[in-house]
Amino acid sequence: MKIEYLHTMVRVKDLEKSKAFYELLGLEETRRTDNEDGRFTLVFMSPPGQENAAVEMTYNWDGDDALPDDSRHFGHLAYRVENIYDMCQKLQDNGVTINRPPRDGHMAFVRSPDNISIEILQMGDALDPQEPWASMENTGHW
Repeated sequence: MKIEYLHTMVRVKDLEKSKAFYELLGLEETRRTDNEDGRFTLVFMSPPGQENAAVEMTYNWDGDDALPDDSRHFGHLAYRVENIYDMCQKLQDNGVTINRPPRDGHMAFVRSPDNISIEILQMGDALDPQEPWASMENTGHW
């Protein structure tokens, strides 16, 4: 039996702020659906050339009071990057807190504006430890 990954859906409170966050990670909008009757927007974002590895952001136009303050029950999204230090620096320069810094040159965690945990992994072998990351403490929870 064949199975194919389609997407991971996350609810977002501020569509533009969330979209800007995923763009910082390198994702691009690949599809958008505005549903007038249901009063919601779906935005699919994927790494370039990987449209079947999508995050589906669901934005309810009238708000979403059911959205929890802390989405820890969700788990996390994971992305592999060419240079974990460059990615973490880019995110930090744009106001994103690095919750679990890449002290080991291999793994980091951040959170989206909607509190979704994002795991960032180094492609290939771990990079040699570098400052300021090697001595940076965890911030919050991830």
